[in-house]
Amino acid sequence: MMPIYNAPLLTIDHKEARRYAGLMTAKFDEQAIDAACEEALLLAEPHGIWNIYEYDSKTHIVQNEKPFQIKGSKITAHLNRAEKVIILAATVGETIEKAVTRHFSEGRYAYSVLLDAAATTAVEQIADAIEKAIQAQISAKGYTMRWRFSPGYGDWGLDAQPEMLRLSDAPNIGISLTESLMLYPRKSITAIIGLVRENNETPIVHLPHDCAACDKTDCISRKN
Repeated sequence: MMPIYNAPLLTIDHKEARRYAGLMTAKFDEQAIDAACEEALLLAEPHGIWNIYEYDSKTHIVQNEKPFQIKGSKITAHLNRAEKVIILAATVGETIEKAVTRHFSEGRYAYSVLLDAAATTAVEQIADAIEKAIQAQISAKGYTMRWRFSPGYGDWGLDAQPEMLRLSDAPNIGISLTESLMLYPRKSITAIIGLVRENNETPIVHLPHDCAACDKTDCISRKN
């Protein structure tokens, strides 16, 4: 049976919500940000799921009855020397998305942007929590976890999403794909984490959703 993560969110990082809303250098009503984070916390339906697979870093193939070849120079370099990979999926459900749409349709445009950003923060926090839940098990087996990397980062195309859903068992937590390869519910993610033997790896500082992997240097949410 695949592991499923259903722990509740206890808080939403306001600073990260500001970043996703593009407000890091802008003055904005802090009460509105607080309200958006509180609403997101109430509406979030956190779920996560993952599986661990053998990985051939020379051929870039995730071993399975239907092997999956990773394509893209940045992602394959990131997984260099990995012997196994974790493929995970996480979502906060569709209730938040409906609320964002409702606020927007009622003319609360700025607030809908804030709620959308809070929902993005929430799903990333769920993925962070999944990693923490897995960490002890992975360390006990002598592996170091590299930071997670998602389709759409760098040169890893969204055409990987069908296989990411299949290998993570994402449909079991209600995640599907649209015809344009976008995840549904929209506030969902898939990601891969390389597992490298500790004796072959310099310890890596955990950098979730790392901006160094992305070529979009003009992104308003960029950390560096």
